[in-house]
Amino acid sequence: INAEYGGAPLRSYDPGFINTSVCSSKISSIDGENGVLRYRGYDIEDLAKNSSFLEVAFLLLYGELPNKEELDEWNSKIMRHTFVHENLTQLMKTFRYDAHPMGMVIASLGALSTFYPEANASLQGMDIYKDKSLVNKQIFRIIGKLPTIAACAYRHRIGRPYNLPVNHLSYAGNFLYMLDRMSEANYQPDPRLAKAMDVMFILHAEHGLNNSTAAMRHVSSAGTDPVTAVSAAAASLYGTRHGGANEAALKMLQRIGSVENVPAFIERVKRKEELLMGFGHRVYHSYDPRARIIKQVAHEVFEICGHNALIDVATALEKAALEDEYFIKRNLYPNLDFYSGLVYSSIGFPADMFPVLFSIPRSIGWLAHWLESLDDPESRIFRPRQNYVGEAEREFVPIHMRPATARPSLLSYRSTGTSKRNTGAAQPRSSFLSGKL
Repeated sequence: INAEYGGAPLRSYDPGFINTSVCSSKISSIDGENGVLRYRGYDIEDLAKNSSFLEVAFLLLYGELPNKEELDEWNSKIMRHTFVHENLTQLMKTFRYDAHPMGMVIASLGALSTFYPEANASLQGMDIYKDKSLVNKQIFRIIGKLPTIAACAYRHRIGRPYNLPVNHLSYAGNFLYMLDRMSEANYQPDPRLAKAMDVMFILHAEHGLNNSTAAMRHVSSAGTDPVTAVSAAAASLYGTRHGGANEAALKMLQRIGSVENVPAFIERVKRKEELLMGFGHRVYHSYDPRARIIKQVAHEVFEICGHNALIDVATALEKAALEDEYFIKRNLYPNLDFYSGLVYSSIGFPADMFPVLFSIPRSIGWLAHWLESLDDPESRIFRPRQNYVGEAEREFVPIHMRPATARPSLLSYRSTGTSKRNTGAAQPRSSFLSGKL
């Protein structure tokens, strides 16, 4: 708040930035009251029905839909940058056999940044981002290589050799190819599943200044290179409050188990004994428009992969909640996460891949915000203030003068078996061979 009161500047106290705007943006708009999401002015329903993921990516990054020549060049450059350096795949192979795929993706993105020192402002200075060709090169690299890194993480998790990318398939089709090809010479993923994944990617591509996008802007505001900043944004997405919500919704449906159990579950939610996952949203006070589209995608996936009984539970739960005054008054409507986990699990993805699948398309939104910030004359390094509520000034007390009274340990931690054995071995004990000489 740019005002003075009693000689001191006024500041707003806003935990979680619930009502704080830190930038102006032209990338996406959300009308939470009416359930409208637009990318650069285009309704999400229109784009999901008529466009492709890479076409939408071009729109989000550069502000306009591409013409035929631009789209062909864009697709070609992205797909040419799907290969990763052999040193990076060697690094990924050093992870434990049971490493979480999202942890592998985050670490690999951080490592990827070291392969391009010529595009790192920390090494070359901020003026390098005035070179639009270099900025575009980093965008091509990140969008192209992220699915490859994600596929390698998936294959690592199931103990199979990594697949090289191909450039004769669509963006989503190439991703499915790298996930599933065994030894077939001419393996082709199901084009219907590739289309379903493409639509899912469009729906997840951008959603304003959410937690991970804010992390992208925050980290990159320091002049950090975009690959490292994307790694930080992915780390934000790893959190259960952000990218883990669809897994929580899926586990809730599995716990309910059958349609017959829905009424009892609804009553437990109303008594605050259970949480209704996948409903409600910080910015939507009506039906999330993406949820309607995903619900249709779910039925298309079931026609290919077989019926998933949990869709019946989800439909019954949605119907019960939308007809109950308790949830209506609280504006609790299904959001993107309610059906997305169900779709991904039906395609065959384990739950630990859900945040990885989220990060691939959301990287477009992250990069669009980074690109926008480079040209923003109001762009500043993020430096929010804190409201200090700690001790007043105190004088240092020498250790021999401090009270020796017992207090709960500040250094408690969970011991491993080794440390427990070592602790026991370190305790003094009487010798079995003790005696008088």
